[in-house]
Amino acid sequence: MFMPIRQFQAQRMHAPREFKTISQSPICVEIGAGKGKHALLFSGQHPQYHLIAIERTREKFLAMQKQHAIEGQPNLTPVHADALPWVVHALYPQQVQHFFILYPNPEPHNPAQRWLNMPFFEFLISRLQTGGTITLASNIPSYIDEAEEQLKTVWKLPFERQVIAQDSARTHFEVKYLERGELCQQLVMTKPEGYTTRFDAFQPLQGQNATQAASADQTEA
Repeated sequence: MFMPIRQFQAQRMHAPREFKTISQSPICVEIGAGKGKHALLFSGQHPQYHLIAIERTREKFLAMQKQHAIEGQPNLTPVHADALPWVVHALYPQQVQHFFILYPNPEPHNPAQRWLNMPFFEFLISRLQTGGTITLASNIPSYIDEAEEQLKTVWKLPFERQVIAQDSARTHFEVKYLERGELCQQLVMTKPEGYTTRFDAFQPLQGQNATQAASADQTEA
């Protein structure tokens, strides 16, 4: 199933700075949450879900953290980290109910870094519950076209391609793009029963780096 893309080297991911472990309870995860507009809306509208909102850029993360302190949703946890190592170190297999990747960097000069072109995407699927979803939104039709093709040919995930309503306002980018009259679309992918990856048994590294583990083994020996 995954032959066109090399295997992701999860065990080589170093822990994010000031990493904190999480419990194994079901959660939702937003990757690239920006200033938190969607995270705050979603957690306010869906108290039955706990959302972890990850943002790498310090300035945006602090803006989200500040707004969260004002609004106080108990079911939202902002996290300042790079998403790839955080996911590898924090998340358990089949833990996530919904992933949100809303208007990611389209990487115009580096197609290999687009989400569905990365080996990491297989690992991301392994963290998703059966029946769980990944929502990928973009204002760039070619980005959505390419991702759709990858879903069909590489990942073999069922999906719906949807046009985002003109009055939608989930993120600051979404508001801006729709005001310009741009076409915003999303792919909502679902993990079917019986879907397997090479990471289904991979447990979170929980802050332990590969070099640390190797040193510990040598010390014990």
